Amino acid sequence: MGFQNILTECFLGFCNYETPMKIVVKNTTLGIIYRGVQLLVITYFLWYVFISQKAYQEIETRPQSSVYTEMRGVGLLEDTVKDEVEYVRPSEGGDVISAILRREVTHNQVQGVCAEDITLASARCNKDSDCVAGVLDFDGNGQRTGRCVPYYNESRKTCEIKSWCPIEKFAAVREPPLLVAENFTIFIKNSIHFPKFDVLRTNLIKKRRYLNRCTYSEKHSDCPNFRLGYIADQARVKFSDLCEMGGIIGVFINWKCDFDLAPKECKPVYTFRRLSVVKNSPDSGYNYMYAKFYSRDGQESRTLIRAYGMRLDIIVHGEAGKFAIIPTIINMVAAVSSVGICSMICDWVLLTFIDKNEVYSQKMFDEISQDRAEGTIPTTVTELTITSYGSTHSDLSEGVAL
Repeated sequence: MGFQNILTECFLGFCNYETPMKIVVKNTTLGIIYRGVQLLVITYFLWYVFISQKAYQEIETRPQSSVYTEMRGVGLLEDTVKDEVEYVRPSEGGDVISAILRREVTHNQVQGVCAEDITLASARCNKDSDCVAGVLDFDGNGQRTGRCVPYYNESRKTCEIKSWCPIEKFAAVREPPLLVAENFTIFIKNSIHFPKFDVLRTNLIKKRRYLNRCTYSEKHSDCPNFRLGYIADQARVKFSDLCEMGGIIGVFINWKCDFDLAPKECKPVYTFRRLSVVKNSPDSGYNYMYAKFYSRDGQESRTLIRAYGMRLDIIVHGEAGKFAIIPTIINMVAAVSSVGICSMICDWVLLTFIDKNEVYSQKMFDEISQDRAEGTIPTTVTELTITSYGSTHSDLSEGVAL
């Protein structure tokens, strides 16, 4: 029977509802603090969480995207016409594309032996014993033959190498920059898919006739054709500096969509930023090398080209949201729970700065001494049950002596 009583009491106790006793403290200062903190918490959740961050929405942050690019423009460099085939790399387009703005060309290179670059300190020599045959210098241009030879038509000497001769450092011819490329345009086609909401969007939202004639600007923000000069200006880069050393610029396409509105309201925003290093060093710009091979007098020859250009990296970011009941409930519960912080702050202010004579603490806390708990002080125990059909408030006014 004892075990059954214990189970019964546990069950009845589990089904009881408990509520804390409420104390009304009539203190103007404390009341202002309480309402002020409440206002801050409510404002934070209403304005920042729900309005600014849209916490009531389900968010998609990993969309699927594709990019196609095409550069357009024809320019005249001295007496040579430069079209897309000459200055665009790669020609098929993609999320990375570059325009050649200046070239350094080394003509008629053939496989043979010649002097190593004289600016390479380890290649300078006075006699053959200074050059070890078979050595490949990491910063050099070929394999050493073991001979010390004059540096082309100069009196100074360097180690002889087996390589494509003459070497680039000695024979490269600098061509003038293609300054007219500032007015060339790049066409960017971007499609983005948000699989969570099954919505597909593209930046081509106007008719073909408009797209063939427009150029992007603040007034024509729906146009996908961008002037190279405009991109450089927005990235705060001088186009003449790009022609000199080259550079890498990021074209950022940002999709931030609210699908509580019509999908057609989802439009991209374009921003531009330089990605390459700005320091005055050989690595601060952007350049690459390629060669054109041909046969001359039965011997394989090539023209080596070092191209300095403007590389564009198309980087797509996407985020979309739509109303959902679960995040709404979660954030509403968090907001209601956070209001409880106001009571904790005011209790701390009350007990720390206002309750000097412990008048309030005596009402808020019941103390039981150890003697009374152990029964050393004789007491008459009476079982008392109070049933209340309302709130039990203890009213403390500011008239209490502190």
